[in-house]
Amino acid sequence: MYFKPVDIALIAIFAAMWTVLNLTLGPIGFTLFRLPIFCDFSVYFTLLLATWASGKIGAPSAVGVIGALLVLAVRPGSTQMIGFLMSVFLFDALMTLCGYETRFKPYNIAMAALATAASAYFAGIIIGTVFMGGSLEWALTFWAFGT
Repeated sequence: MYFKPVDIALIAIFAAMWTVLNLTLGPIGFTLFRLPIFCDFSVYFTLLLATWASGKIGAPSAVGVIGALLVLAVRPGSTQMIGFLMSVFLFDALMTLCGYETRFKPYNIAMAALATAASAYFAGIIIGTVFMGGSLEWALTFWAFGT
C-alpha cells in the first residue's frame, strides 16, 4: 500500500478542510449548544470525503492525524481534538468493511453510517471522560449521544 501524489494532495486538502472547519464552525456549535456538534460534522464530513476521493486504507487516518495536529498547533486549548484523533483510527478500520467505497448502494451507505456513528460515539466517550471530567456513565449517555 502506498500513496500516489494525487492521494497525498487529497490528504493535504482534506486535512486543511478539517482544520479550517474545526477552527471556525467548532467553536460556534459549542457556544450555541455546549456540544461539539459542528466539530463532529467537520471531522466526519471531511473523513467521508477523503474516503470517497481516495478510496485507500490509511487516507482517513492521515487526514485525521494531520488535521488534529494542525488544530492543536493553532489552538492548543482544543484538547477535544485528541478524542477525534483517536476515533479516526476506528473510522479507518470500520471503513474496510465496505472496501472504502462510499457509493450509493445500501450496504456501502450503511457501513459508512455505522463507521461514522461508532467513531463519533467513541470520540464522545473519550472527550467526555478524559477532557470534560465527566463520569463514565455521563459520557456513555448524555455526552457521547450528543456528539
